[in-house]
Amino acid sequence: MDKILRVKMGADGGPQIVVEPLGDYAGMGGRAMTSAVVAKEVPPLCHPLGADNKLVIAPGMLSGSAAAMSGRISVGCKSPLTGGIKEANSGGQPSQMLARLGCAAIVIEGRPADDTLYKMVVNKDGAKIEADNSLKMLGNYDLVEKMKAAYGDKVACISIGPAGEMKMSAASIAFTDMEQRPTRHAGRGGVGAVMGSKGLKVIVVDDEGTARREPADPDKFKAANKAFVAGLKKHPVTGEGLPAYGTNVLTNVINEAGGYPTNNFSTGQFAGASKISGEAQAELENTRGGEGSATHGCHRGCVIRCSGTFYGKNGNFLTKQPEYETVWAHGGNCGIDDLDAIAELDRMDDDFGLDTIEMGATIGVAMEGGVAKFGDAEAAINLLKEVGQGTPLGRILGNGASVTGQVFGVERVPVVKRQAMPAYDPRSVQGIGVTYATTTMGADHTAGYSVTANVLGVGGNVDGTKPEGQVELSRNLQIATAAIDATGMCLFIAFAILDQAETFQALLDVLSGFTGQPCTADDVTDLGKSILKQEREFNAAAGFTSKDDRLPAFFKTEPIAPHDVTFGVSDEELDSVFNF
Repeated sequence: MDKILRVKMGADGGPQIVVEPLGDYAGMGGRAMTSAVVAKEVPPLCHPLGADNKLVIAPGMLSGSAAAMSGRISVGCKSPLTGGIKEANSGGQPSQMLARLGCAAIVIEGRPADDTLYKMVVNKDGAKIEADNSLKMLGNYDLVEKMKAAYGDKVACISIGPAGEMKMSAASIAFTDMEQRPTRHAGRGGVGAVMGSKGLKVIVVDDEGTARREPADPDKFKAANKAFVAGLKKHPVTGEGLPAYGTNVLTNVINEAGGYPTNNFSTGQFAGASKISGEAQAELENTRGGEGSATHGCHRGCVIRCSGTFYGKNGNFLTKQPEYETVWAHGGNCGIDDLDAIAELDRMDDDFGLDTIEMGATIGVAMEGGVAKFGDAEAAINLLKEVGQGTPLGRILGNGASVTGQVFGVERVPVVKRQAMPAYDPRSVQGIGVTYATTTMGADHTAGYSVTANVLGVGGNVDGTKPEGQVELSRNLQIATAAIDATGMCLFIAFAILDQAETFQALLDVLSGFTGQPCTADDVTDLGKSILKQEREFNAAAGFTSKDDRLPAFFKTEPIAPHDVTFGVSDEELDSVFNF
């Protein structure tokens, strides 16, 4: 990857695209690239929806190569939801394709002079941008169909739905999967609203005529990649559980552990968990769609294959397999135990362009506020329709759980830095509570997934119901995760590399074989630390202090069943997470 595409939306005479060399950003990818550009080029105090903010889309360091699991993509900006730096991560095809086109990043800056909507096309001949107001307020599914008709059935799309156009803080950016469906999303932090504020509806990516990125040391790379894949297939999580039941394999596990937030974080177990579990979901998918429907990859090069295909009662495709976080958010968190209703909500989120975590948490808060009753799936569907329509109530909900809680006078609002918490209660899984509180991103499980040691016994065992050991656990995982996010690797490789030293070494050898440079565990640690340092410096300049690295007070005052525990990690301990 040798270039940056800088899209100047506010240029005189209309948007312009400038091709730039990498310069100071050479060698960077994924989160390392997005956070570096945002930290260097975006004024920390700017309005997230203003001309000074920038949207950065960057494939990983290994994307576009033969490295297994390397097709993740990062999206960065100043978040309209949190007010801080943001990296949202997605699967799908565009990362591999942009990398093969030699594009290390697309940087979208400025703002159009009017409300004209634009589309952009990137291929081997370059990039172009043009106005297309016929795309206004299209859902992602209809939009992609229109792009396929215009540009062919081998392109990929990066797009926003109506929520992004309406600049809602829960708006996501969609990335098409291998079947050209807009099912993969950079969901968190309102990145779709920033894309909407730039007047850009869709980026069409066509890598026809390009070649795979080749490693500097082919023999070393090939051998390491083979060993890495073998390690992933050998581990019980990445080789058995995730392929068979998808990410939703966690529902029964986390529910049994008493860390499954139910009815807006009021208890830690859901009576209907078995009805919406990964096991139940896989059985339903394989029955309706045929054997194998519950096993699917989200991008080329995926060997874990933790996704799937959900068919409706009529036998037609409805959505991709709803992920664990989505099933929890629209399911247990709202007291709903109907997989078909959850899948319908997932389809709507993808079409409107909304973060499923934020929307499920928001509907849970609305239910707590009396807008609907817990367990009422029809009411949840109708509330989400309001978001897609942009009604006054829909605009409140579309701006997330924090806003909704304020509007409806709800005290129990599970957010940090205004971003909703995912599917693990920090009282029963206290390591994830440390991550929620201290990550630069707002409440985000992927930033430091301590569920590994707190619940799953991966990478060691740290009792999730007690505060001891949680700071060190979260710190180490936040550092490692930042580095993984830079490579373009899927975060799920962490299960195998934490438990199997030889698989971690294989990953280091993959990186070394590809770049031609030595790569040690210390190098990975240093990369993660440098990314976090940049992000924290940006947030500090944006006005964040240690007081923002806290959980809502109710986690320390309301014990959660079945363990009857509160979050016990002290403020002083939280303030020590980044003492490295």
